[in-house]
Amino acid sequence: MSRRAALLGAALAAGVLLAGCGGPPPPGSYRVRGQVYTPVKTAEGYTETGYASWYGPGFHGRKTASGETYDMYARTAAHKLLPLGTVVEVTNLENGRTVTARINDRGPFVRGRVIDLSYTLARDLGIVDRGVARVRVRAVAGAGGAPPPVRAEGPFAWQVGAFTAEANARRLAARLASRFGPVRIQRFDRGDAVFHRVRVGRYARPEDAESARAALARLGFTPFLVHLD
Repeated sequence: MSRRAALLGAALAAGVLLAGCGGPPPPGSYRVRGQVYTPVKTAEGYTETGYASWYGPGFHGRKTASGETYDMYARTAAHKLLPLGTVVEVTNLENGRTVTARINDRGPFVRGRVIDLSYTLARDLGIVDRGVARVRVRAVAGAGGAPPPVRAEGPFAWQVGAFTAEANARRLAARLASRFGPVRIQRFDRGDAVFHRVRVGRYARPEDAESARAALARLGFTPFLVHLD
């Protein structure tokens, strides 16, 4: 077992070690349904695989653990252990789609689920109808206890497709390049299949990309925003 995996396992174990104990939880911890959770001190190197779910209308407008008002259309998510304000990359391992989310809430408190996404993120990952999907969560920017930023910093791009046939990805990229500028093809190996993701543009902030999204939508695409490494 790698040192990172061992640290992650220890962190997860710390979250459940105090389950069932009476009295207030230790400083820096919190209790939900009799279970005590102890968030990790830093998000550096954090990766995790499990099931993602999403929460929407029933929670829209309520307060989150960070004190913000939950907006089901924002690009935010809930996690049990990561510091609030952490920016994570979430990859749907079933279709290769990737989104970037900012952690501003706690949950999901359901066995086997590792992250709870906003409606917008769930839509972009293609899991709204099904409700859950197997994902990989990777921290890309830490919070360290600082107030969470309003927006994650880029660069960002619009992903417009993912193809198992590289030739199809190249044809689409060529079609879009003359109109939208930089178009990249990123190879993603899921383990049982390889996808070629077509990504349009390079933007410093999500709001900078809005005109491109609208233009892509007029062409019949349903693009979703991704964080570029």
